[in-house]
Amino acid sequence: MLKVVNIKKKYGDFEVLKDISFEIKKGTIYGFLGPNGAGKSTTMNILSGLIDFNGGEIYLDGEDFKKNKRRLLKKVGYLPQNPVFYNYLNANEYLHFIGEISNMTEKDIRERTIEILDIVKLTEPAKRKIGQYSGGMKQRLGIAVALFNKPEVVFLDEPTAALDPEGRMEILEFIKELKSEGTTVFISTHILSDIERICDEVSILDKGRILVSDNLVNLKNKYIQPIFDIEFERQCINLDKVILNFKWVESVSILGNKASIYVNNLDIAKSELLKVLVQGENTILSYKLRESNLEDIFIRLVNENDNL
Repeated sequence: MLKVVNIKKKYGDFEVLKDISFEIKKGTIYGFLGPNGAGKSTTMNILSGLIDFNGGEIYLDGEDFKKNKRRLLKKVGYLPQNPVFYNYLNANEYLHFIGEISNMTEKDIRERTIEILDIVKLTEPAKRKIGQYSGGMKQRLGIAVALFNKPEVVFLDEPTAALDPEGRMEILEFIKELKSEGTTVFISTHILSDIERICDEVSILDKGRILVSDNLVNLKNKYIQPIFDIEFERQCINLDKVILNFKWVESVSILGNKASIYVNNLDIAKSELLKVLVQGENTILSYKLRESNLEDIFIRLVNENDNL
């Protein structure tokens, strides 16, 4: 569906994107992660046709994006991080404008407007001026605009950032429905739990480079570090000095009577850690293997990249 090959982007001497490559299959939800300044929005702006790039190639449905840009952009929808509207219009008027510049018929514009406003929960305030909308309402309208012409691929830059928890869940469910309808979704967000909830594959970007691209199952199997969380009856004194003598322990974090033990060999740790701990005089109140998540992978990879 979408193939990005060695894309470069510079502003003067500053290289924002350094030979990034990834591929997105049709009908999947692809997560794009990275700290602030990593190059996420720049990538979004390139893929949505807003800015050019200095090197590399992009293919959409097997066609060269640069050579066929005007025609291929008809297949694309885009929600920027901070969508901008004509605040003197209402939602109905603005979507009518979007339909007109997309060369849709009056009938199709009316039908799609009713449909999309219902989807993003803006039917009731549709006649109010956009300038009176809250940040969350504007975000919903931005999603409606991005999806108005039923694009084959849609780029969503922080689509749930301005929404409350209930609104976030509604939009995430809607994004999953897009996938079931065959729409390809490329989503950039700092809310890692959102990515984990809906995405099929993920790329992690840092300092203009792709650190890893894979599906979530493979990422967890490859990068998640096992962590044991233990709570003791009393404060942990000298526990780290004892535990770190074992080669299968990588590091220990202690806070009062709680300890988090990071191991590099889960099988040995499962067998030996509890045996070691019960030999001490500090009673164990709770002992569990943490269910690691995408945030653990993200922090670990970005930290490792900082140390290169």
